[in-house]
Amino acid sequence: MVATFNLKGGVGKTTTTAALAEILSAEFDKRVLLIDLDPQANLTAMMVGENRSVELDSAGQTLAAIFAAALAGRPAPDVRPLIQHEVSPMHAVTTVDLLPASPKLIALQDEMPALRHGEPTTVLARALSGVLEDYDYVLVDCPPNLGPITQNGLRLSDGYMIPTIPDIMSTYGIPPVQAHLRHLAARWGDPLEELGVVVTKYRRSSAVHRTTLEILQANRTLPRLFPTRIPDSNQIAAAAAFTDFGSLRRKYGTGGQFLALRELTADFLATTRITLAWGR
Repeated sequence: MVATFNLKGGVGKTTTTAALAEILSAEFDKRVLLIDLDPQANLTAMMVGENRSVELDSAGQTLAAIFAAALAGRPAPDVRPLIQHEVSPMHAVTTVDLLPASPKLIALQDEMPALRHGEPTTVLARALSGVLEDYDYVLVDCPPNLGPITQNGLRLSDGYMIPTIPDIMSTYGIPPVQAHLRHLAARWGDPLEELGVVVTKYRRSSAVHRTTLEILQANRTLPRLFPTRIPDSNQIAAAAAFTDFGSLRRKYGTGGQFLALRELTADFLATTRITLAWGR
């Protein structure tokens, strides 16, 4: 289980998470569960479409049901009916499932500190017991905060990645995030490995990007940098649309963008096998 997280929004976190899942499925034949913890539900809309996302929320078939039950003191609902199967619009992607998000997570997160039954940060892990074994990889898309619901996703995970644009505003918060997550892991008594920083929306022509990248590479206190830089690209931005582009190469970009994402995915596979000692 791997979380993608950054306190800064707009850094390509959700698109990177979706691309990893689709490429793991289509190119590496992996079974992937996506968990969307962000109340904006952007990942959910990317994978099932906006209309279906609204339908699921109206029917109570989202992650919100898990946290609402915990707050009401009820047993966790059976999570299997909440999981949406084969969710990508791409025909080549057949082994990606999704546990969808809901805007209701905003209010639920505010109520979580008042939880009277059980540990607030293990609600998700308890609900998913017996389900995670069905998958080779679980990717948790976390919102840009460290509230109780985000902590559920982090505590569920074996490690985390930080997607970031290589500029001052996007990277400024990485050291305090790193320190706080170490503190949380120590308090929980569970390992939470720092898998690395993923550089996104990279513009080689930008002096700011080049300089920030050099600073990140030189700072040995930061998590490792994944060697692949995901380029800034209109095609990658357009990949958020819920449509079948015909192929992943067309979806993410024929000018080297897809190849960069595939290289990132291959490095992700190698990193999880070595650092986390799992991955099939």
